[in-house]
Amino acid sequence: MFKDVENRMQKSIAALKSDLATIRTGRANAALLDHVRVSYYGSEVPINQVGNLSVPEPRMLMITPWEKNLIADIEKAILKSDLGLNPTSDGEVVRLVLPELTEDRRRDLVKQVKAAGEKSKVSIRNIRRDANDEVKHQVKDEGLPEDESKRLQDQIQKITDRFIAEVDEIIEHKETEILTV
Repeated sequence: MFKDVENRMQKSIAALKSDLATIRTGRANAALLDHVRVSYYGSEVPINQVGNLSVPEPRMLMITPWEKNLIADIEKAILKSDLGLNPTSDGEVVRLVLPELTEDRRRDLVKQVKAAGEKSKVSIRNIRRDANDEVKHQVKDEGLPEDESKRLQDQIQKITDRFIAEVDEIIEHKETEILTV
């Protein structure tokens, strides 16, 4: 039972990390383009499946398409995304220069990070609630002793506290990353 609770909470942490990877900081990160999809022979595919993504400089992303005729489609997909980046190309590669973040934009990004963290905490608390309900169900239907029930619920709470602390740590790290000029 505890393994299942920990696995589900670990998935919440993984989802949080994935969400935070797409939030832009001052530095270039290939994960920024994870949700960008390019039209490729009639279907929408992730940008990393049509070219090689690299970070040649701290504030630049470079996309080297496997087929030269995809450059226009890649540029179109980036412009269509909500990243607010302007791609430039030289016929061989597509470059994305990340502009410096303004103080207001940094504060907005920190708010997004905190909202994502809170969403993750709610998810973890819901998992705790489900596990506690399962324990209470065992007390009622299977005759689990009350003191055993209390011990199991305490253990579930300890697991929950550990994962909530991990979320706080991840959020704090991302905030400092965003606020560092």
